[in-house]
Amino acid sequence: MKILDRYIIRIFFGPFFFIFSVLFFIFMVNVIWTQMYLFLGKGLSSYEIGKLFFYLSASVFSMVLPLTILLSSIMTFGSLGEKYELAAMKSAGISLTRIMLPLFFTVGCLAFILFLFQNNITPTFQKKARNMLYNAALSKPALNFTAGHFVYQIPEYAVKFNAISGKNSENIDGVFIRKSTHVFDDQRSIIAKKGKFVEAENKNFLKLILLDGYIYEDLLYLKNREDRLKQPNQIIKFDTMVSYFDISSIITKAMDEERIVDDYHFKTYRNISADIQKSKKENRELFKNMSASLASITNSYLEFIDQKKIKKNIAAQYILDTLRKEKKRDILYSAYRKIEVLKADLKSKKEQISDVIKVYNMMIIYQQRIFSYSVTCIIFFLIGASLGSIIRKGGMGIPVVISIFIFILFFVANITVENFSWKGILDPYWAAWIPNIIFFPFGVWFTYLALTDSQIFDIERYKTLIKPITKRLFSPKEHSRYR
Repeated sequence: MKILDRYIIRIFFGPFFFIFSVLFFIFMVNVIWTQMYLFLGKGLSSYEIGKLFFYLSASVFSMVLPLTILLSSIMTFGSLGEKYELAAMKSAGISLTRIMLPLFFTVGCLAFILFLFQNNITPTFQKKARNMLYNAALSKPALNFTAGHFVYQIPEYAVKFNAISGKNSENIDGVFIRKSTHVFDDQRSIIAKKGKFVEAENKNFLKLILLDGYIYEDLLYLKNREDRLKQPNQIIKFDTMVSYFDISSIITKAMDEERIVDDYHFKTYRNISADIQKSKKENRELFKNMSASLASITNSYLEFIDQKKIKKNIAAQYILDTLRKEKKRDILYSAYRKIEVLKADLKSKKEQISDVIKVYNMMIIYQQRIFSYSVTCIIFFLIGASLGSIIRKGGMGIPVVISIFIFILFFVANITVENFSWKGILDPYWAAWIPNIIFFPFGVWFTYLALTDSQIFDIERYKTLIKPITKRLFSPKEHSRYR
């Protein structure tokens, strides 16, 4: 690798890592803010929250990297132009294409890494994050008590409540708790009339306040069987008793338990392709059954008549005006009911078809974006490097404004075509690639302007053009020496 190539790559990665860190933090703050309600007040430890954010970070990576490449490219070539290093290279006979070449291959490698990351790592991370969010969304993920049934989820205990009440199911009646131990260990049972779940200081423990009950203990620590038979049972009466149950293992298991396993977000590009083909066959069969169902409904109300084969007019079954009032009302009401049933059935099937189309198109868009976002990185590099060499402004000022404006346009285009696809207006394959198709010509055009040393974005040129006008409009009027 030549010294010039190493120098260009080095000054590119200087702002790259800083910008990537800042943007990654900003996007993660947005993710935390939108998902915060799912895990606040759920008793999660700092380690579990940190692990959840680590899994959620995978979805941020695909949006941060293209924007980072765009901004870093503008800053790199803008800085080279501002310091006249770009002009020095051109005067030495090095073309702009040759200057951009090492970074083009570098960005190509980053785009390939993004594809591998989205195809292999992101599905696993999304699966972990989705399951953790699902489990955290439950108030007590592993302790689902049901009145009148024994629950064996608390380690070493069998629990039964006759009734459960309260806003958060905190009040219980008819409490029976038995410690499940070995047959030769001490046996202990607790019976209480009432109880209440109270939030414990340590979230790994379940705190239970019991009222008006008894503790039955059968001490079996004596090894001799005859001595054990002589040992009397102990009964302790209490008015109030506070019990703590260690549920740390339950919470950990519940947070890591993968209850959601069948989702296209958890699969690779190839696996999603197989699911798309399978879904396509299922959808065809579903639509075929729907059409047959609608045909059977409509045929019961309407009968198709081939007018070409009819030689004479068909006589009506009856004429409404000749019927009695009650009979006419019954016929009209029956017809109205049939029409309403048909309309309701059509509406239901329309909604079902819309849902099927939306899920199918979402699957295709997600699959195509595994690859399309990698192409976006290359397009953003062409736009950023060209604009930077034309504008010749480095730093965090103008480059940041331009890159944010371009990214907003890209994001809006993404959302717009996505919504069109979900509604069935736009083909999902086109929807995934239209933003790249729109921005690629601009990348080529900006590259052409940069190669031809165009002055279209030269601010000083426009200042020179409008300077006579501003001077005439805003300069102070010359006062006469004489009155």
